[in-house]
Amino acid sequence: MEKEAFRLDNQLCFRLYTASRLLTQAYHPLLSARGLTYPQYLVLLVLWEKDAQPVNDIAKRLVLETNTVTPLLKRMEADGIVTRTKGTDDARQMIVTLTRKGKQLQKELHDVPATVGRAVLCDSVTPETVPDLFRMLDGMIEQLKSE
Repeated sequence: MEKEAFRLDNQLCFRLYTASRLLTQAYHPLLSARGLTYPQYLVLLVLWEKDAQPVNDIAKRLVLETNTVTPLLKRMEADGIVTRTKGTDDARQMIVTLTRKGKQLQKELHDVPATVGRAVLCDSVTPETVPDLFRMLDGMIEQLKSE
């Protein structure tokens, strides 16, 4: 067994985990001021792209299981951000729609992407390198989803 393979500094997963955790922390003060969590913000991003979506589609877009997304949606509904209604074609399907408050949050949070974007810029991550970073991460995500 190669000892170097088990060094923390040699683990890609640790770097990705740490970057993800710290990036989520960067969102926290911006979102908590509006009573939102980062996962709720991700749901909002999906619905701001296209409103009135089935829970399954939201979960798929977020690469999460439906049973992970459902409690988020219930909390968001209780907070008046979304409504959940039975589908007209399939009563088992729940359609999630933004409320007026949910739509207003997009205006209130308009500066969040740029603020967090500026926070991650450094010598190796620049506006010019971001598209390459996205391509690499997208490739990794697709590979891991197919495993």
